[in-house]
Amino acid sequence: MNDTHYLRLRFAGLSTKQIYQLLNFSPDFLLTHDLEQKYLLKQYLATLKSKNKDKMYRAFLEFDLEQLQLQLKSWYINYITINHQAYPPLLREIHNPPVILFYRGDLNLLKSLQTLAIIGSRKATTYTWNTLQQFFPSFKKYNLTIVSGLAHGADKMAHQCALSFQLPTIAVLGFGHLNHYPQSTINIRNDIEASGIVISEYLPTAKPYKYHFPERNRIISGLSKGVLITESTVHSGTSITTNCALEQNREVYVLPGAIFNKMTEGNLRSAQEGAKIIRTVDDIIDDYI
Repeated sequence: MNDTHYLRLRFAGLSTKQIYQLLNFSPDFLLTHDLEQKYLLKQYLATLKSKNKDKMYRAFLEFDLEQLQLQLKSWYINYITINHQAYPPLLREIHNPPVILFYRGDLNLLKSLQTLAIIGSRKATTYTWNTLQQFFPSFKKYNLTIVSGLAHGADKMAHQCALSFQLPTIAVLGFGHLNHYPQSTINIRNDIEASGIVISEYLPTAKPYKYHFPERNRIISGLSKGVLITESTVHSGTSITTNCALEQNREVYVLPGAIFNKMTEGNLRSAQEGAKIIRTVDDIIDDYI
């Protein structure tokens, strides 16, 4: 069963990218019997420069599905694979979508097609907050599902507004569910787990490594029909999400800003690259009705 194969590969330590590389290396891998899989995996791992490839192979051999399921249950963590009917249809369209999503919360929220990601600077100002307060009544009217990354600043404000206006919200982690970063958003995360959903492609024990966050950003945009950027500097992580969204053929919206304001300098750059400058909330809503 593919679901078990994906779990076995992920818990052996292969990343999402490496799983896709393995499937390109051996397109029939998921269809072969256990002995053949072990042989093919060993061949693939031999092509890697990773120091962990022997550890990965041993973990693959020692995988115990029943024990893993008990462990996940004790952590109150669920999962779906890319084969599951509740897997987000928009996310399935992107390049190398996560083969497994771990989650806590309401799985039904992942079925929504009326998804809007809201992202921006970790140092977002009252410009972001005031704009969201003005926009959210319209988002509520059309029952949009708000997606963001639980970072400090704009992400935190987006989730706060979603909770305040009782809108469904999806938080995407750049680490496993047994960790959290930054601590300033832990209470909001707890609220989202109770009424929304918190997802991650990373194993539950995975720490918040720096390289995880660009990978997470592709999921934020991949889940979303459109992406709203409130404030961003030129070299911020927001630009990574913008590029992902444009590559994924998502609509990107940016708030206007002064050319002398570093907090919206990234917005202007995004507009030059194809993002849509927003004058009113209707500039977004028109795409959702």
